[in-house]
Amino acid sequence: MFKLDNKKAVITGGGSGIGKAIARLFAQQGAVVHVIDVDDAACEQVVREIRDQGGVVSAHACDVTSQAEVRTRLAEIGPIDILVNNAGIAHIGKADNTSEEDFDRVINVNVKGVYNCLHAAIPQLRANGGGTIVNMASVAAWVGVKERFAYSTAKGAVMAMTLSVAKDYLQDGIRCNSISPGRVHTPFVDGFLARNYPGREAEMFAQLSKTQPIGRMAKSEEVAGLALYLCSDEAAFITGTDYPIDGGFITLNG
Repeated sequence: MFKLDNKKAVITGGGSGIGKAIARLFAQQGAVVHVIDVDDAACEQVVREIRDQGGVVSAHACDVTSQAEVRTRLAEIGPIDILVNNAGIAHIGKADNTSEEDFDRVINVNVKGVYNCLHAAIPQLRANGGGTIVNMASVAAWVGVKERFAYSTAKGAVMAMTLSVAKDYLQDGIRCNSISPGRVHTPFVDGFLARNYPGREAEMFAQLSKTQPIGRMAKSEEVAGLALYLCSDEAAFITGTDYPIDGGFITLNG
């Protein structure tokens, strides 16, 4: 079960964190993986790790905010079976203290970047007889999360795009779902704590972990497991749905 043998998968933001975990797992399950990331060095590192494990993978440096770059990279890769729209950035701030520059930056990466990849990939999926798309949303699209105004706005848009794409391309054999993680322990979390709480990293890590009712943050590999299921043939009857993976955050915090 959950094999992706010879399926060509594009994973954006695959150079670190959740994207890296998805790339590694998909390759392990037989997919031909194409990692897209703006960080060329990180991209190449993931490729080396996957190849060392016997996986088939290629790296593609690409800024998802540029439609021209995305179209060029997808054309080079050729017809695909799977698109995982994982590339994204975080931001902390309220409506009145989020600068226009920061708001535009978050929307550019987290919304326009997803659109650019959909715009380039859907014709390939259609020509290939169908396929699967997974977009990375967030619990911040479901509930109010303190000081995440721009991020919540963007992830709400990602969830809406998921529904729209699932509806529009149903007859083309294209399934589209999204995943909404709660807090996930990634290098971003470690960097955030180091920058903002020097000397108190362990204390603040424990506090952040306790905001998840289950008592800890998710592992990137756990999110990757859900992405694998949604992209596998075992999920062939599933489309137009968002899947929280949040340790009970949405439903048990009240």
